[in-house]
Amino acid sequence: MAQSSLSGKLQGEIETKAPAGKLHDAICKAYLIAKVCPEKIKSVDLQKGHWGTVGSIITWNYLIEGKPEISKTVTEAIDYDNKTLTFKSIEGDILKYYKSFKHNMQAIPNGEGSLVRWTLEYEKLNDDIPDPNSMLDLVTSSCKDVGAYLTRA
Repeated sequence: MAQSSLSGKLQGEIETKAPAGKLHDAICKAYLIAKVCPEKIKSVDLQKGHWGTVGSIITWNYLIEGKPEISKTVTEAIDYDNKTLTFKSIEGDILKYYKSFKHNMQAIPNGEGSLVRWTLEYEKLNDDIPDPNSMLDLVTSSCKDVGAYLTRA
């Protein structure tokens, strides 16, 4: 990949028994995430707009490596047909380390369940900043918890 040493992409995948549409919907309307995994995601608050709509602004309170952090994101893109979603960070702790940060999610039908692919796109403020592996772990493990919750009912 041709990119500056400061720009990067990390990708992670999980499999879940939850149908792709149901999981995509739950992540788009993110309020369920804090209910399902309160040990990782402390709160998810809608600041502007409506859940599951482009342009909505959400504040996330979460733990990264046991440390509380906060992030404000704008829902940049949602495609209900292809089950994709993009959150872009506009304020918060993550922007102390990264000039830009996006979470891209795609839920791909896989039998009765789904394969969920998360891609983090970022630009570090300097070479000393590590890749956001702990953020990738947080989003994939939270997504796995949501998938398990959706199939329990």
